[in-house]
Amino acid sequence: MADAWLQSLQTNTAQEGFELAIKLSRMGVKYTQPSDEVRARLRPEYEQNADSLIASSQVIAIHFQTIAAANGYWKR
Repeated sequence: MADAWLQSLQTNTAQEGFELAIKLSRMGVKYTQPSDEVRARLRPEYEQNADSLIASSQVIAIHFQTIAAANGYWKR
């Protein structure tokens, strides 16, 4: 993955920050498992699993905490 897709953690709104947190989470999976085919094959196993979905939400929440801090919690 040579593309520099993450230019900054700065966002204009909390909504944009949350969307960036989701993107960070998805990109983490993509870096960990670069094969589209393997990710597609594994998806049915975790998309119906409550524990997997909760774990995904936790990862997004951690990223969102980091982004919120980087943006001064949008107290502008």
